[in-house]
Amino acid sequence: MLLTYFVAKHKILFWLLPLRFSISHNNSSLNTKLRNPLSITPHTMSGDEASTPSATPKPSATAADSPLKLKTAVEALSSIVPSLSRLTPASLPTSPDLYPQISALLRQPNSGAGDNNLCRWLYDTFQSGVGDLQLLVLRFIPIIAGVYLSRVADRKPQAGFEAVLLAVYAHETTSRAGKPVSITIPDLTQPSVYHEGSVKTSGKGTSTPNSAATEPETAVVSPALEPHGTVRSTRRARIVSVALELFYAKIGQMPVSSKIDFCEFCKMWAGQDGEMYKKFEEGGEKTEEEEEEEGKKEEEAVGSDVAVEKRVKVEGRVPLCWELLQPVMRILGHCLLGPNNNKEVELFEKANEACRSLFSRSMHDVNPKAILPMRSLMRLSKTVMPNNDNLDPTELPFSDVISL
Repeated sequence: MLLTYFVAKHKILFWLLPLRFSISHNNSSLNTKLRNPLSITPHTMSGDEASTPSATPKPSATAADSPLKLKTAVEALSSIVPSLSRLTPASLPTSPDLYPQISALLRQPNSGAGDNNLCRWLYDTFQSGVGDLQLLVLRFIPIIAGVYLSRVADRKPQAGFEAVLLAVYAHETTSRAGKPVSITIPDLTQPSVYHEGSVKTSGKGTSTPNSAATEPETAVVSPALEPHGTVRSTRRARIVSVALELFYAKIGQMPVSSKIDFCEFCKMWAGQDGEMYKKFEEGGEKTEEEEEEEGKKEEEAVGSDVAVEKRVKVEGRVPLCWELLQPVMRILGHCLLGPNNNKEVELFEKANEACRSLFSRSMHDVNPKAILPMRSLMRLSKTVMPNNDNLDPTELPFSDVISL
């Protein structure tokens, strides 16, 4: 029974760390994708998409054009943010002052409009085709996506944010060339991956497939993309999720502050307080006295300003469909289990808070697809927490309480 649970759990979690397995774009090279996932190839679109500037990526910049485009980007940014006028083309991609100042501007109430100069700069910078400049824009994808989705309910025009998201989406559409992203799941019934696809040699010297060998199971991580020139309500989640997928593909080169902002927006999107599951993360259960005390506090808060503030915060959540949740959980998985994350205490804590909030939201929405991965992330995070020498991650929890 324990082995069955372990196999089922890991088959559902196959997409959390897709790069651990063999990733294949149908009829495309994995090495090319991993070496330069931001490479742009010529692509011709048809229909109304081709007439929209945000859906037409530019070809890659040559090595000779890169210094000139870096200088142009610095000059354009200096006119928008005068405090960054001291930046040089060489220091632009690595400047520590760049992210906090641009992040503050992107959070302003008037940000995201069609005539916003900062959004225009981000769009032109990404369309330049220079790898360093494209990575620079990807740092702000969590803030752009977070602010954009949080303001959708206000029905205010956000053409500036949409242009940047469409530019990233068009770039990824071109890179994939209409092919889906798929992974091969190892057969967990075999002793090891080396036992898969074994062959037997007959007496005549010919090789025949082994009857015990099973065909590898292939799953689609991200379906094929269709070119879009506008953002509609039916396309919004898909376009944002593709931008987050590209952010995840280069997450190793993203600053910690960008990942922390992403975790903060995950809590905002969830709109649920996950503190009730903090005891689960710590490996303990609440006592009856603690539950009674919390119940009294909630009753006392009804009708007060605190309760009103909490209700307003919950009402600010956004719809979380499965295609949007997948890249979200992959990014959170990196924030929790990525290399050297034990040194980033704040990032680990923020990611844990985001996981608890999203798990609470999944339980509230009764979303079985999201409940098991989020619960697994919370359990896996315990393996990297201090004082976990006696932790057995395969041990099944026993409890008489059903949490709803």
